[in-house]
Amino acid sequence: MLVCSDADVSDLLDLSELLPVIADAFERQGRGAVERPDRPHFPVGAGLDGDDPLGTALTMPAYLHGDETYATKLASVHPDNPPERPSVHAQILLTDARTGDPTALLAGDRITNARTGCIGGLAVERLAEPPVEVGVIGAGAQARWQTRAIDAAVEVDTVRIYSPSDSRHVCARDLQTRGIPARSVNAPGEAVAEADVVVTATTATEPTFPPGALTDGTLVVAVGAYTAETQELPPAVVERAARPYADVPDEAAETGDLLGTDHVELTPFSTAVAGGEPRVGPEEIVLVKSVGTAVLDAATGRHVLAAAREAEAGESVEL
Repeated sequence: MLVCSDADVSDLLDLSELLPVIADAFERQGRGAVERPDRPHFPVGAGLDGDDPLGTALTMPAYLHGDETYATKLASVHPDNPPERPSVHAQILLTDARTGDPTALLAGDRITNARTGCIGGLAVERLAEPPVEVGVIGAGAQARWQTRAIDAAVEVDTVRIYSPSDSRHVCARDLQTRGIPARSVNAPGEAVAEADVVVTATTATEPTFPPGALTDGTLVVAVGAYTAETQELPPAVVERAARPYADVPDEAAETGDLLGTDHVELTPFSTAVAGGEPRVGPEEIVLVKSVGTAVLDAATGRHVLAAAREAEAGESVEL
């Protein structure tokens, strides 16, 4: 089997090339041309440093009909990791769909970040009117990848980054080195006010910005909350959304962003990706809520594997 390190994946992944791969995966998911079993998740670490768990483990399998491989992602989320250590880790195993032979093992952190970032990129490409002003709540890896993918998809005028820690300054400088016009701001309302696009990419357990700061005509892309205990969006913002989309509506409805609101009917995001949905109107709020789907990991893994074979990258090992 082929083993690709994070350095290999970094050399092989390009967001401009990945965006159409992710769009195709969403369209196939929307047509039902995928297998996506429930993803079990469970607490881990209880008993190591006390009785409380230290993180969450997830197993995420998926197959896109007609692909030569299927994927099984092993992921972990440890929100209390120190800033120098990622809070999300992943490994992706690709298996031959004809024979069951192990095909590739890919470092999955960058794949997870890139494919999730492309959700924001596609949302802005399909639903917003460029050029866009972007407000980002959060300053970690996913805040960067969302912004980078949006920049790869459309023209970006400005990006305002807010996080309660000094990481917002580091995030803004990192984006600036990539040619993205980003700056840090000192309050969440300052990031959100008058933005065409608002991205929330945090591990928060309560709303991350004042609802009154959000103006009509805004696309909100929320990618951080994935359990009932996590929440980024004020309930009033969810209830104001004229068109709420989700990558996996049933699972998104069980997150803290949706549980505290009146009944909200979520439309599959694949509907917007497939085309035909109007762009954000000047008097509406449009929401794209993401909890993550392993279909995107399978599609990205297939894409990376093809690129690795073409570039003769990675290391072949016998099991």
